[in-house]
Amino acid sequence: MKKIAITGIGIVSPSGLDKRKFWSNIKAGRSAVEKITRFDSSRYTSQVAGHVHELDAYSNVSSRLLKKIDMFSHMGLVGAELAIQDSGLDLEKENLDRAGIFMGNAIGGWLFAETELRDLYIEGREGVSPFAASAWFPAAPQGQISIKYKMKGYSKTVVADRASSLQAIAYGARTLNRGKNDFIVAGGMEAPVTPYALLCCQTSGMLTQRNETPKTAYKPFDKNRDGYAIAEGAGIVILEPQERVKKRNAHVYANIVGYGTTTDGVDRINPATDGLSLASAIRMALNDAGLKPEDIDYICLDGAGTKIGDLTEAMAIKSVFNGSSNKVIASAPKAIFGNMLGATGALDVITTVLAMQHSVVPPTINIEEKDPECNINLCINKAIHKEINNALVINRGRGGINCALILQKP
Repeated sequence: MKKIAITGIGIVSPSGLDKRKFWSNIKAGRSAVEKITRFDSSRYTSQVAGHVHELDAYSNVSSRLLKKIDMFSHMGLVGAELAIQDSGLDLEKENLDRAGIFMGNAIGGWLFAETELRDLYIEGREGVSPFAASAWFPAAPQGQISIKYKMKGYSKTVVADRASSLQAIAYGARTLNRGKNDFIVAGGMEAPVTPYALLCCQTSGMLTQRNETPKTAYKPFDKNRDGYAIAEGAGIVILEPQERVKKRNAHVYANIVGYGTTTDGVDRINPATDGLSLASAIRMALNDAGLKPEDIDYICLDGAGTKIGDLTEAMAIKSVFNGSSNKVIASAPKAIFGNMLGATGALDVITTVLAMQHSVVPPTINIEEKDPECNINLCINKAIHKEINNALVINRGRGGINCALILQKP
């Protein structure tokens, strides 16, 4: 893969929207997972989540439009605005017919959908908003970003469970390599902290039930883990080819240099028990980047917080890195704010590029007793200083989707 630069980032997260505040919270390992109070969650097995609290303060969306869209589109619009501003792009000078939008999410806009379904039941069809048909579906944020900024280039929405936004970013990078667009707005968004969405997530059996201790509930790679805490949010990045970066003298956070994806083909929910397909995806990414395992300085883990998820991820890393697996350091910083499902990959990429920029490995929090079966070199509970030149980001989705993306310091 030819290097594709990340020149802007936009963050909408439980740990903050401002990138300095976000990084401060991540570096310090301040948990943002809390009890769900937005609705009565007492009948759910999992009652904790990461909530976004500052959305309205940063909102660039009119009150009229807010009535027509779901919160995941709202977060996507705010994230896109922050990313565009951060990149220094002047859209008035760009050919927007060659500006692409690549977004990923897992479940769509269920707050809008479930509200309208309730109104249909109570009031009949006259009570249903005509915007229900467009507000809920996964491509809605892509469409809203396109409308707002008049971007009309080649674009895609990816739905691949928790791997959605990492696939969207990689797809965007490969599209730029093929010369189909001049630049791309890429990332993901998710709003699962709603009654019906939480119910759907709960049926997977992968959510934590440590409801009395929300801040320490999500504990990937801990011996006593019991699943992840969901979270809402969005992560957006601006992707540009090298010639454009040089032409406009843009700041580069990191370059995307390699990508690999595979599927296990074993079960509709659980990953394969051997981790071999994930290992294959990592090797594909390394080959794509022209790097060796020992060249990787940091791994941003999927960190599902389930026994099979963590164990098979550790097995894959041991398989690929072999003798260097105890040298390369890894962490799952998403334990700090929760698992954003389809948006998690975009936040993992943003967290990793900030880690590169600051030469700091963010911690995996809440580990009291590391699972001895997960024999990898984890950064536990406290950040450490380390120069990061090459980093690997891993995301996995239900049904055995494996994705690996390699970032390189500019």
